Amino acid sequence: MHGVSTRKVDELVKALGMTGISKSRVSELCEELDEEVERFRNRPLEGAYPYVWVDATYLKCRQDGRVVSTAVVIAVGVKAQTGEREVLGFDVGPSEDGAFWSAFLRSLVARGLCGVRLVTSDAHRGLKGAIEAVLVGASWQRCRVHFMRNALTLVPKAAQQMVGATIRTVFAQPDAASAHQQWRRVSEGFRSRFPRLSELMEEAEEDVLSYAAFPSEHWQKIWSNNPLERVNKEIKRRTIVVGIFPTEGSVVRLVGSVLSEQHDEWQVSKRYFSAGSLAKLDRREEQMAEQPQLAAS
Repeated sequence: MHGVSTRKVDELVKALGMTGISKSRVSELCEELDEEVERFRNRPLEGAYPYVWVDATYLKCRQDGRVVSTAVVIAVGVKAQTGEREVLGFDVGPSEDGAFWSAFLRSLVARGLCGVRLVTSDAHRGLKGAIEAVLVGASWQRCRVHFMRNALTLVPKAAQQMVGATIRTVFAQPDAASAHQQWRRVSEGFRSRFPRLSELMEEAEEDVLSYAAFPSEHWQKIWSNNPLERVNKEIKRRTIVVGIFPTEGSVVRLVGSVLSEQHDEWQVSKRYFSAGSLAKLDRREEQMAEQPQLAAS
């Protein structure tokens, strides 16, 4: 029923020891599922979400007689009150350009998304501008894992292990000032052998080190898109049996079901951040307002 043929659903039902299922019953089940997904997708978002992760994945879908690559954009956030992760929303569209990202973020704001301090993502086209325009006041964290992958493509394979280990010394630094200093040392050290890598590091410094302006106990969870990477892997695992989706609606049905299930699991699992840990965000902001020099520490 998740974009799978009636025959396959019928075979599954019989394998479970039940009688076959009619096309009309499959349609009824799909309609019920669509209603549940839409309720989940459009539910109000209540309270502040200081940390948000966004990412895109692609699935194959039939459209006007052609098979096209369809973008699925997803947002996950941590609720300030509880420290729990939530699937904030998702959308499906032809590409992940700036207009699509802006519309998606505006839809989250319209449902109540607020209090965002940091958005973590890969360097998707148009996303940084969309964040600046829609989530005013929020910082952007360029995923360090994706950045590292991009960086290593600029050096010979034989040097990649050494280069990766050297760049990772930045993330072992204890504070923001030390991280920035080490970043610049590493970048300058690569200049003679790998000038393109050095240029990339110069351009990306502020974006990759945005995490350092937040409490250090949060760094390992906010400097990469790992929370969403795992979600995307589950979506890929669950959609591989479909292959090519017959309609965009079937993409929404299956992805929405997977995300709703993940959302429910997070509600009963261990909190991603403790309440006490998240309270440090407000205290740090108060200190920075009183002593602006702390913003660079």
